[in-house]
Amino acid sequence: MLHDRIKKEYDSLTNRIRSIQKELETLPPGKLICCQQKNTSKWYLSDGHHKIYLKKANRPLAEQLARKKYLSLLLQDLKQEQTALAFYLRHHSSPKSEHLLMSPSGFQPLLLPHFQPLSHELNLWMNSPYDKNPNYHENLIYKGITNNFLRSKSEVMIDMMLRTHHIPFRYECALQLGNSLLYPDFTIRHPQTGAYYYWEHFGLMDVPSYIENTTSKLNLYASHGITPGIQLITTYETKNQPLDPELVEKYIEYHFL
Repeated sequence: MLHDRIKKEYDSLTNRIRSIQKELETLPPGKLICCQQKNTSKWYLSDGHHKIYLKKANRPLAEQLARKKYLSLLLQDLKQEQTALAFYLRHHSSPKSEHLLMSPSGFQPLLLPHFQPLSHELNLWMNSPYDKNPNYHENLIYKGITNNFLRSKSEVMIDMMLRTHHIPFRYECALQLGNSLLYPDFTIRHPQTGAYYYWEHFGLMDVPSYIENTTSKLNLYASHGITPGIQLITTYETKNQPLDPELVEKYIEYHFL
């Protein structure tokens, strides 16, 4: 959604502005004046009233003052852009339709029929009973638009976007790979071809033990011909870097639309 992308860009700009302001505080006082004479440049340090010639030996100081000038101009540009984004955010609220689907309400079951897969066969497949993950039921605390209870808000987002695009899927459906039994987060059928895809969301990528398990899981998929980036879609997040809705939308568009 445009609002989410602009909010993300606004936050990124804010962090960048703070970083530049912090660096400017460390740079030397004064202003650099550059004069071009034939094929040579002369540098002067100005305090606003007087200027002092900087010899070539003072090049490190000249470089710092040049960076100060560049950062000052960049800061002006970024603040103008930030002001424009802030104006948009003040006058455009986040999408109300998405909130209606994401929030638990009586509207969800009423809207559900409008997002059924277009193929009758795939619709039957999606709504037929299947072997689900029996582990850690206590962690299934987030309700999605499909009435599935999921393990994270990011999975709710994926659940919603798949359903609103009429893409048939099952949540945590059993998958036997050799001697290993897995429960992919989402088992997906391509809405046109019926081909199988799998989507794993890895939400704790700042935890070392979780990273090890993730690597083992990806190796297991690949060793059985389910290749990340082809039949296997993977998304990741950490505590400080949550899943980007725009990325989810792009993956769905690339693989299924």
